[in-house]
Amino acid sequence: MKKVLILSLIVLGQSIFAQQLALVKEKAKIGYIDKSGNYVIEPAYETARSFSDGLAAVKIKDMWGFVGKDGKMAIEPSFTKARDFNDGLCAVERDGIWFYINKNGEKQNMPYSDKLYDFNNGLALMKVSNKIGAFDTGGKVVIPAEYDVIKPFQNGYARISQNGLWGIIDTAGKVIVSVEYNDIGEYKNEATWAQKGKAYGIIDGSTFSIAEGADKIWDFGNQPITYARRNGKIGFVDKAGKWAIEPKFDKARAFNQNLAPAYSGGKWGYIDMKGNFVVEPAYNDAEVFSNDNLAPVKGKNWGFIDTSGKLVIPMDYDISVSFGFNEKNKGFNDGVSRVKKSGKWGFIDKTGSLVGNKWFYNAELFQN
Repeated sequence: MKKVLILSLIVLGQSIFAQQLALVKEKAKIGYIDKSGNYVIEPAYETARSFSDGLAAVKIKDMWGFVGKDGKMAIEPSFTKARDFNDGLCAVERDGIWFYINKNGEKQNMPYSDKLYDFNNGLALMKVSNKIGAFDTGGKVVIPAEYDVIKPFQNGYARISQNGLWGIIDTAGKVIVSVEYNDIGEYKNEATWAQKGKAYGIIDGSTFSIAEGADKIWDFGNQPITYARRNGKIGFVDKAGKWAIEPKFDKARAFNQNLAPAYSGGKWGYIDMKGNFVVEPAYNDAEVFSNDNLAPVKGKNWGFIDTSGKLVIPMDYDISVSFGFNEKNKGFNDGVSRVKKSGKWGFIDKTGSLVGNKWFYNAELFQN
């Protein structure tokens, strides 16, 4: 019986830690709700940040501390400024000095940096005499400060620049794409776009293939083709740099669920992987399908269609971009979408029902 109780408590604790919470503001106070719309932490804070890495920064009497998902103070307020936890560490300020702390609130000794950066993919960037490197959570310098620029790591890779040229490294500091390009995109699924001289093309692994006539290429999404421009028209190129869909659209966005928004004749619709419209252009704006198989489309306001093109949630809302390290989309994320109506924010589920049947003065994305 005792073992069953202990196991139940462990499972409950893991469940609480794993659940995503959203920061919401009701009247003048901030609290946190779960995806059922219920308060997990009642509104009690005038200033606070979203949860990150299981903790949220909250401000009490001009000092910042951190609460856990049980609503209890995990790190007592003693900091004049605080950022977000990532990889178990967070940058904070006290008495005008920035430093890192762990989840016990203990100061961590890290390599010197002119500026403190948040951890991401297990690394924090470091700046020394205008050169950039990176160290890990144990304080070991993994990438010496020898680059002019290191962009934030995405999916284990980062863009780097030296002497005006660009390449790609991984989190071990290994050069994956040599530093020889005039510009370069995010490296995803072993592919990215790049510019070399006046030529634009695709890097698959480390092989550069010119996309004939392209003068701009956008980052890859979740599928192995991406949109590119030639002579003012948009088409799609594959990982070999070949035109999979000839440039014939005025505008376009990324493929997901084998569909992509495309603009023609003054309206947006959706094309298939052959470039044919399967949802005819009828919208003033249209965004990429999410993994929830719903896409935001706009008439006067925003609503949502499914992959058949059926309007399943009426055009009654404003929406906003969802930015994160791994997400840059509008609309649904993991079953809910943040929306705005009549000046207030809330969340709807995939049926269009208002989560918790409640609107807020402000609402941030669900995060862990």
